[in-house]
Amino acid sequence: MPELRKDPITGRWVIISTDRSKRPSDFVRESVEIKGTGVCPFCYGNESKTPPEVLQYGRNGSGPNTPGWQVRAVPNKFPALGIEGDLDREGEGLFDRMNGVGAHEVIIETPDHRGTLATMNEKQIEDVLWAFRDRMFDLKNDKRFRYILVFKNHGEAAGASLEHTHSQLIALPIVPKNVVEELDGARRYYQDKERCIFCDMIRQEVDSGVRLIGETDLFVTLAPYAPRFPFEMWILPKQHASAFENHQSLIYAGLAKALKDNLARLDLVLDRPAYNLMIHTAPIGEETSEHYHWHIEIIPKLTKVAGFEWGTGFYICPTPPEESARFMREAQLKPADRVASPPGPAL
Repeated sequence: MPELRKDPITGRWVIISTDRSKRPSDFVRESVEIKGTGVCPFCYGNESKTPPEVLQYGRNGSGPNTPGWQVRAVPNKFPALGIEGDLDREGEGLFDRMNGVGAHEVIIETPDHRGTLATMNEKQIEDVLWAFRDRMFDLKNDKRFRYILVFKNHGEAAGASLEHTHSQLIALPIVPKNVVEELDGARRYYQDKERCIFCDMIRQEVDSGVRLIGETDLFVTLAPYAPRFPFEMWILPKQHASAFENHQSLIYAGLAKALKDNLARLDLVLDRPAYNLMIHTAPIGEETSEHYHWHIEIIPKLTKVAGFEWGTGFYICPTPPEESARFMREAQLKPADRVASPPGPAL
């Protein structure tokens, strides 16, 4: 019989459709294939095709916006929000508005056109995480911004317009509604029990093991109890912390290892699916709260949101998280899956 499950943090309900439970092979999808055709603005030699860089790692000796980099951050050529101007908040009767002020940047994760986070080595992934951190710290100095979202669209089905692996960062003048709901739910739990709900979740899931995908000294990966989508997974630091950017090198090295392992498992189990990755972190000015716990959510694009979801706010997940966690946990990675693939030709 199908189950209704309630997310303990946000209070969101989902339907786990156990009567039509699907295995990984049951999902109809196209694997992400990096074809490497055409001119790519993110490849070596094409630095002039992007706006001037705001960060780079790896280049020694040569000037800015030239080859030689290993990670590069640039303003988005087609930004969702503009960096210039004042907010000018105002009301129009019962409506509120403000200018579309914000920052929208692209983090180009590697010069290798054929590389992905699943095939890059751990040091390369760690450098990407440091780029996230450094750009967040820089943008937090702008008093107009309240929240910084880091996300990744991998594959066309997930919204990526270019196949060269990259992430994006958007600094916003407001805290998004989804983040507020998560913060409020975590705050209510803490006020009631004087414990972090995410820390309690980690302890319970590690003890039971049924939704646990992986565990290291520093991180756990689990399938959430009430997932919106099949094979949704969360990566959480074991040590309580509210802000992704407030860590030392040990954490980023550990997260790089966890990310590589989990994304390699995702590629193996689901045949290189498109996915969305989001870093959930505390708003600017709330980086040291006792109730909130930063984490990463990864959502493979295996199903579509349709009328029922839009009309109710409920999600239908055709694979119980206990099953998806088992498939991911039991995936037999070969040594070649754990190391970087040989670099492909730059375009």
